[in-house]
Amino acid sequence: VQLQASGGGVVQAGGSLRLPCAASGRTSSIYTMGWFRQAPKKEREFVAAVSRSGSSTYYSDSVKGRFTISRDNAKNTVYLQMNSLNPEDTAVYYCAANTLGGLSSYRSTYDYWGQGTLVTVSS
Repeated sequence: VQLQASGGGVVQAGGSLRLPCAASGRTSSIYTMGWFRQAPKKEREFVAAVSRSGSSTYYSDSVKGRFTISRDNAKNTVYLQMNSLNPEDTAVYYCAANTLGGLSSYRSTYDYWGQGTLVTVSS
């Protein structure tokens, strides 16, 4: 399985951005898909996850109410809609997928990772 994240860029505080992540290869093995982020000099942290059907989602407290994760299984793509962005959201955003299911926030439970896309929020 290969994951390709895109959509990053520079946005002003209060603005919005949508990140898609396209999966290819053996996509039938994918269950949960998630997004993580890593700010400069910080650990990679969980952002959001979505179940295989798309009916269940899980968010970190820092983005709950501002970010929305969704997926289109026909396109093998997961999305992260980010609203009300602030400078603390500046980071490289990574998409990830696991083959066991469950809405996990632990990096170790994800089997596949994309290359990351940089989001910069200016004040």
